Amino acid sequence: MEESLRLSQQQKLQQRLTPLQVQFVRMLEMTGPEVEDEVERALDDNPALEAVDDNPVAAPQDDEEFTESAEQMQLADYRDPDDIPYYRLEARNHSADDRVYTPEATPASGESLIDSLNEQIAQSSLEEPLLTMAEYIIGNLDDNGYLTRSVDAIADDVAIAEGLEVTPEQAREAWNAVRQLEPAGIGATDLRDSLLLQLRRREPSQRRDHAIAIIDHYFDLFSKKHFDRITSLLGISRDELQDAMALIRQLNPKPGSGLAHGEGSARPIVPDFSVDVDGEEITLTLLNNLPELQISATFAEGDPVPGGASLPSHRDAYLFIKQKRDEARDFIKILSMRQQTLFAVMSAIVKIQRDFFLSDEPSRIKPMILKDIAAITGYDLSVISRAAAGKYVVTRGGVYPLKMFFNERPKEDDDTSSMQIIDLIKKIIASEDKSHPLSDEIITQRLQDQGLDIARRTVAKYRERIGVPVARLRKEI
Repeated sequence: MEESLRLSQQQKLQQRLTPLQVQFVRMLEMTGPEVEDEVERALDDNPALEAVDDNPVAAPQDDEEFTESAEQMQLADYRDPDDIPYYRLEARNHSADDRVYTPEATPASGESLIDSLNEQIAQSSLEEPLLTMAEYIIGNLDDNGYLTRSVDAIADDVAIAEGLEVTPEQAREAWNAVRQLEPAGIGATDLRDSLLLQLRRREPSQRRDHAIAIIDHYFDLFSKKHFDRITSLLGISRDELQDAMALIRQLNPKPGSGLAHGEGSARPIVPDFSVDVDGEEITLTLLNNLPELQISATFAEGDPVPGGASLPSHRDAYLFIKQKRDEARDFIKILSMRQQTLFAVMSAIVKIQRDFFLSDEPSRIKPMILKDIAAITGYDLSVISRAAAGKYVVTRGGVYPLKMFFNERPKEDDDTSSMQIIDLIKKIIASEDKSHPLSDEIITQRLQDQGLDIARRTVAKYRERIGVPVARLRKEI
């Protein structure tokens, strides 16, 4: 059977972003500090781009007396007065007897956990190959201080990388040495192991023995809060159980988390907006330290190239000037579009969530989705989503992520926001009897008694969102 060849025609509609749109989307997703870094990079890389000098310094005339002090010259080096370090503005008029406050130094991020443990192990009585094995074990601890790899696998690493043969007995001896370091609980394989390590460092007492027995033999019942079964199996009273539980609560489930392990894990939040309230008047400010940009005069449009661009020797110079001028113009345009878009999106949020910004009460947040902002700004939903992602606003009550203001309605025809329901759930749980916590069914019933038509699965979803465990895990003695 012969196959026939046919020509067919298909029509497709595809939408592709221009390079300018791609750059805009990328910059829109950036946070304030990231955009500031991007502007500094552009100023360094593109000679056609320059910052507008708001306060140009006129050259002194020949008959003018130059009276500027060295201190004033140093202060003039700072672009913005807010950038001047505090020590440049403070008078050094302390006497020898004055006590000068010096901020407490913070250890360099990423060094203190590893360095502290290595320093301790170096001062121990371990000798090679145990010392190297212990150092490799320390290097394999996670941010919480747990050992997530097997000791045998680490011994193989030592053999391959260092050429040292470590027997299984020596590997475990080195591991036990690490488990004796400070803070207590370091080198454990899991939570149960870590709690036992910490308990065994405590002074011997009856409540410590009870706590060890609970974690060692009945950890599963402990994690599920089956306290009645624990008292029955251990043959202890309710008061003795409470005493042991109080000791367990003093332990640190993440013994290494208080010490830096890798590069800075905590990133400071820098607000992108400020909302000030004066009576019923709300003022929105876009916070940034971005300079006003312009195209350098030497790259201005129409600036002739010496000898003419038609000459081969000057053609490259002409193309270079045009390319850098176009790049600078696009960068200025994209940066302006970003600022306008962010301000428009935040203005729409303030308009819809006016009651919240006047009161600073999360329960006053209204139902709001991306379409509500799109209806006001006319922007695409993806643009609004990118503009809100990773951005924060500072109010008199604190710093809030913009994503917090986007919350759905539990039902299409309901004006109650998810934030209001979450606030009610928090209040119901806060007032419950801790020895008999309320189930999701009971919480749902109480919300329905207040006129909220809400399903149990919705209550469970909101409860999980605020990090509240199920009823049996909230039970206390």
